[in-house]
Amino acid sequence: MKGVRTLLLAGALILAGCSLAPKTVLPAPPVPQSWPVGDAYLLQSEAALPILSYKSVFTDPRLQALADQALANNRDLRVAYANVAAARAQARITRAGQFPEIGVSAEAGYSDSGSGNGSGDFSLRGGVTAFEIDLFGRLANATEADRNRALATEAASRTVRVALIADLAEAWATYGADRDLLAIARDTAANARENVRLTRARLDGGVAPRTDLRQAEQILATAEDAIAAQTSALAQDENLIRLLVGGDVDRTLLPASLTEVTPAIAPLPAGVSSQILLRRPDVIEAEYGLRAANADIGVARARLFPSISLTGLLGFASDALGGLFDGGAFNWSAGGDATATIFDAGGRRAGVDVSKAQRDAALAGYEGAIQTAFREVADALAVQGTIAERVRAAAANSEAAADTATLTDARYKGGVDSFLSSLDAQRSLYAARRGEIGTQLLLVQTRIALFRALGGDSNAGTEAATPR
Repeated sequence: MKGVRTLLLAGALILAGCSLAPKTVLPAPPVPQSWPVGDAYLLQSEAALPILSYKSVFTDPRLQALADQALANNRDLRVAYANVAAARAQARITRAGQFPEIGVSAEAGYSDSGSGNGSGDFSLRGGVTAFEIDLFGRLANATEADRNRALATEAASRTVRVALIADLAEAWATYGADRDLLAIARDTAANARENVRLTRARLDGGVAPRTDLRQAEQILATAEDAIAAQTSALAQDENLIRLLVGGDVDRTLLPASLTEVTPAIAPLPAGVSSQILLRRPDVIEAEYGLRAANADIGVARARLFPSISLTGLLGFASDALGGLFDGGAFNWSAGGDATATIFDAGGRRAGVDVSKAQRDAALAGYEGAIQTAFREVADALAVQGTIAERVRAAAANSEAAADTATLTDARYKGGVDSFLSSLDAQRSLYAARRGEIGTQLLLVQTRIALFRALGGDSNAGTEAATPR
């Protein structure tokens, strides 16, 4: 009889180690093995696979100080960290179900009929409450599913971190660009005021028609409108930066112009293997979601089989406290039960089908995340491959427009050209200078977009701590 019990116990232990979850097999990334090449792309075939910290990309100490403040105070990031903590705790709760729960209870009573010879009853009990033997891995797979969901949540928090730093860098750069645009608007307004003064004097002297004055006043009104708009834009830029950092902003940490921003944001390497996308936090999140879905299949399959639970109780009981630990006071008991559903109209098998369908959806989501990441990086590389030429062309256009404006104004004052030609030259100069700022800002935004698309935060490439 003892040998039979030993054999049954050994069998139960062997079965407890089995799992009905399918093995997770990650598909080959559904993207090319390298970035596209050609006129629109930069090729740097020998570039190493980088793991970047934001401080290696955003090199200005002022921007780094703002980023540190944002990482400490941003409310969205706090929500993400709280979600990670909750997911890890849930994984621990599920894992606790794999172990027996032990409880202790004590009772005491006293009775006296009035004769003065009362008696007391005392008991102390401890036991295991309905411990389920995990023969088919239901609890183990549920633990694995919650563990992977916790890891996915942590990856999601790293996505928030990368996005926060990129958003802050972009807002910082936009502030510098808006400072330049405000300066251009003020220069244009000052020049327009001088034109209005001179044109009014020519009108009073009978040299210029009234239409020249009205056209000059139009240029001035447009410039003054731009000043007001850029002043509002700067205030909005500060509001956005304040929101991202989660508190007040020291204005000395803000750039005075875009020329301070461009060298402070380093270009990222291009032409690296597309396998770097597997380090993106959103791809990692999708992978853990796929693993969790696989574990859910094991949970659903285990529900097709009987559930076996054990209970145990041991303790002491006595009618007098002094005899509580006497030899005859000890008692114990043990029991077990097994439950199996005979008919459920296919509900449990449908549960397996649901888990398989969810696994297929998670697989498609994983592949889609990789494809989306590839497209985002390729788009950024396409712009990076041509942006230098666009910056050069914009600078040349501004220089030519400035020269044209100077020459046209001289020809107008010399009576060679009309005032309309001079005004058109001023408008062209204003548009060219604004266009140059926009192109320079696009250069910076492209570098930030590549940082964002590659998931360039240093934490994004490290393995998350396993929830215990």
